[in-house]
Amino acid sequence: MTMIESPQSFVVSQECQKVAWQNGYRRALGETDGWVRYGSTTAKGTVWFAAAGHEGPWLLALDHLGIAEDLNLPKADMPGPGLVRYAFPNLTALYAVMPRVYQLGVTLPDGPLEEFRAAVANLPKSTEAERLVIQRVGQDIFRDGLMTYWQGRCPLTGITDPALLRASHIIAWKDCVSDADRLDVHNGLLLSALWDAAFDRGLVTFDDDGLPQFSRKLSETARAELRWQSPIPLTDKHRARLVWHRAEAFDDIEP
Repeated sequence: MTMIESPQSFVVSQECQKVAWQNGYRRALGETDGWVRYGSTTAKGTVWFAAAGHEGPWLLALDHLGIAEDLNLPKADMPGPGLVRYAFPNLTALYAVMPRVYQLGVTLPDGPLEEFRAAVANLPKSTEAERLVIQRVGQDIFRDGLMTYWQGRCPLTGITDPALLRASHIIAWKDCVSDADRLDVHNGLLLSALWDAAFDRGLVTFDDDGLPQFSRKLSETARAELRWQSPIPLTDKHRARLVWHRAEAFDDIEP
């Protein structure tokens, strides 16, 4: 079992502060049993850092279950704060994971929803034109959330040009039962424009492993142009929504 340095030495304390500050967690919330805690004004949840000494291993604890589920990293079997704990052999490995922790903290579980509610709180909603304005605001916020969640990259093709990326709803906006569903980043994929068009029109969907499934109605020429590099990394929340897409939106699956 890793023996945590408690209280933290000056060197360990400074390194913990640097990794926190450089990754969006700048609210120092104190130290307990060798774990120093930090919060953020923009990301949900708090993070704890500890170490066995300045040479490591370095430890991270999280109290946001959604972040832990999306990180999908091996957990350290050890006591400590938060809901889950992770061990890293050195600072480089800890720094490598922290940008993703912050990105998930910003988008999960309801970051886009809160932003949307604040943005439309004082907008009129009585006419169809006014409701379309509100929908456009929501779709723009949803896109921003997906850009953050998917790190500005189409997971299928690797394309990173913002002008070629589309925020693709899995369950369509009109079919969602609430704004929370419409703006949940797990209800979206960041796809390049051609893949988005095929996905939106039910010509392609994805199985539980993130592999494309093509419709019989898709021509061989079009299918050949839908090139991809790797399957989409999915969470269980994505998979649950893709069940709907395969049943309701996908057209005539190829065997």
